[in-house]
Amino acid sequence: MSSLIIVVLVLNLLHILFSTVSVRSDQSVLPIRSFKVRENATYDCVDINNQPGLGHRLLQNHTIQMKPSVSIHELRNHIDNNKSYSSEIGCPDGTVPILRISNEYNTKAQLFSEKYFHPLTVDNPGAHIVGIRSSTGPYRGVEASYNGYTQYIEKDQASYSEIYIGSWLNNQVNYIQAGYIINPSFFGTGQLWTYGYFKGKDGKGCYNTACDGFIQVSRKIPIVQPININPGDSDWSRWSIHQDKATGNWWLTQLIENAPNVDIGYWPKELFNILNNGANIVGVGGVVQASHNGSSPPMGNGNFPVGSHKNSAMFTNIEVLDYNYISHKMNYFPTEILVDSPQCYDIRIGKVKLFHSKRLGFFFNYGGPGGKFCGV
Repeated sequence: MSSLIIVVLVLNLLHILFSTVSVRSDQSVLPIRSFKVRENATYDCVDINNQPGLGHRLLQNHTIQMKPSVSIHELRNHIDNNKSYSSEIGCPDGTVPILRISNEYNTKAQLFSEKYFHPLTVDNPGAHIVGIRSSTGPYRGVEASYNGYTQYIEKDQASYSEIYIGSWLNNQVNYIQAGYIINPSFFGTGQLWTYGYFKGKDGKGCYNTACDGFIQVSRKIPIVQPININPGDSDWSRWSIHQDKATGNWWLTQLIENAPNVDIGYWPKELFNILNNGANIVGVGGVVQASHNGSSPPMGNGNFPVGSHKNSAMFTNIEVLDYNYISHKMNYFPTEILVDSPQCYDIRIGKVKLFHSKRLGFFFNYGGPGGKFCGV
């Protein structure tokens, strides 16, 4: 894949990161039960067969896959769970949790999108990326452990920590990404959330269950959820995006310490036209969007990766599934380091082997404070 194609793919990826959409549950479907987990987060338990994702025009004849055909355990060389988790949600059998958003917030989210976020262009992208990418696919999946922090992010800024896969062919782009997000114009709050996103064959995409496409399967862990942590503390997760061996669907799985792994849901293969035989690019890292006045927000925990590896944000045990579904450390493949604004953000490839008595595998530290002179 040429460097120009990779650049275009990344630009498309960044554009989608900072194009906001509203999140909703389908209010025409009567919820069986509801959970209010935060002031701004209520989940409706809706019939799994009537969930919003199935409304996509490409999924009219789709049959829900309840679990991957092969467990993620069987696809990996080692297991490294970094998080103990007790869900606040427990929807009844046959239902799934869908985040509820009011009509008022729906309108507000659209207004924020029009006012503060603009299509990303080469001339004025306003976005910065730090991470590691490999473009020698095809690949069947990527996974990593990573931590998210609460940071002050202005209303027209955004900060992400993500894993992603994607392909490019004949000016068409398909990709999937997931991780942590702080995006006040999207959620109406500066809180840390989990998220997922896809862009498919029709050139359109969607965050979480905000619109049609993603199929939620887990009754306990939704694709989008607020993370309640104190400033300075971090929340650890390990997520995997991987292609199902039998169906070709792309699963999102959360690997959890002291509990069974959770297959959250999947993006059906029908949504894509150039991911059927794997993805050409996989990557992990941080991305930020500058405010309208050009000020860039913090990335990670706001610290440069200098000194101890404990003092800045991390991605650890980064692994990639090759075309034959064999798992390798990401540096088994040729990799590219991405740092487009070193005066504001940086990256440091890890060398130590243990962190809090856990093996780090292939890892890196990243992040920085941002500011007004990060460039475009």
